[in-house]
Amino acid sequence: MTAIDTLYRQRLMSPADAADLIPSGARIAMALGVGQPPALLKALADRAEAGQVDDLRLYYLLSTSIAGDTVLRYELMDRIHPCSLFHSAIERRLDARAREDGRPSVVQFIPTGFQQTPRVLCQEIGVDTLIATVSPMDADGNFSFGTNTDYAQPVSKTAKRVILEVNPHMPRVFGDCTVHVSQVTALVENAVALLEVAKAAPQPADTVIGGLIAGLVENGATLQMGIGALPDAVCAALKDHTDLGIHTEMLTPGLVELMKAGVVTNARKTLHPGKSVFAFCMGDRSTYEYLDQNPALEAHPVSYVNDVHVIGRNERMVSVNATLEIDLDGACCSEHLNGHQFTGSGGQLDFVRGAYLSKGGLSIIACHATARGGAVSRIVPRLSGPVTTPRNDVHMVVTEYGVANLKGLSTSERARAIICLAAPQFRDELTSRANEMGGPR
Repeated sequence: MTAIDTLYRQRLMSPADAADLIPSGARIAMALGVGQPPALLKALADRAEAGQVDDLRLYYLLSTSIAGDTVLRYELMDRIHPCSLFHSAIERRLDARAREDGRPSVVQFIPTGFQQTPRVLCQEIGVDTLIATVSPMDADGNFSFGTNTDYAQPVSKTAKRVILEVNPHMPRVFGDCTVHVSQVTALVENAVALLEVAKAAPQPADTVIGGLIAGLVENGATLQMGIGALPDAVCAALKDHTDLGIHTEMLTPGLVELMKAGVVTNARKTLHPGKSVFAFCMGDRSTYEYLDQNPALEAHPVSYVNDVHVIGRNERMVSVNATLEIDLDGACCSEHLNGHQFTGSGGQLDFVRGAYLSKGGLSIIACHATARGGAVSRIVPRLSGPVTTPRNDVHMVVTEYGVANLKGLSTSERARAIICLAAPQFRDELTSRANEMGGPR
């Protein structure tokens, strides 16, 4: 047995014993999405339910059913305090349940751009524990964070307790994405299938918007895509392009399909040529299998991937992100809905700014013109929630009714251009409101 193997064996224990190492009052960073470790989270939830631990503060982005069925159960909220930096349906349900019970929100929301997350967790909050899923150890003693390098890898360098769940189904990826066994406090082995994310069915508007955006993308461009049916529709519309590259916070099945089809080659990238660069991945089994040991892919911390100056070093960078609401000045709210926090800012502003720094780059904000089956306009006189992307930063806006470049336009010109992107039944009202707010437009 090698010295590396001895270190591994010394740290290997049951999920219950690993969870016992987390004391009351701990500040825990839980991995994002697919990286959430089911066995460890169940053991921690069991401890909380038994009254063996209290006052845990859990910091994370984008919880999944893995956390929702364990540490984020409503009945545990007096002992485990969720601190979300990006909501999912789980946080929305928890807060809705709290409102029904007449109590304050049980989930604390921390507004933070994705690029800043490692620094916020490590320096501002000072998390002391990391819990995450990793791939099996290699011969040098390194575990790969696989689908979730993002903030997990930076936190592993500063946390007092690094508790990892080793899963043979977690892909081993290349890049700056590993932690050495000597840095690990405890290891748990758990061979379970990774969480898969169902592909959202595109609506007719998605297909139209996807085609409009694809028409803006040059051959040889480098792509960043967000999540959901709309970015997937953009990827589907790019099938006839050539030599595309990838530099994205989230690697999606749509982007992987472009790699498999030979549309993405990364041959013309000016940064990391030949490599698709990402911070985290969510998809299906075939997506994860494609990642495993693939030399065409590199994972890096989000503090690097989402750095605006790093993004800007990719020439012809094209950023595509969705929004929930856009006002007549061009400001976007992409995280707040019906008076409540819906998601988070994520890396939208990082890539909006980074893409515009890029030589020949385009930052594209896309949205359906309406919601609720056409009853509500997503284009509004003024935002109803916080500004995710300021009007100063918005470049291209796309709805199913067309494309508008807002750069260099006055507020009056912007209003006219944006109203043309609204559904026809709302344009007269929007024009009237524009006139009230700023005179003739």
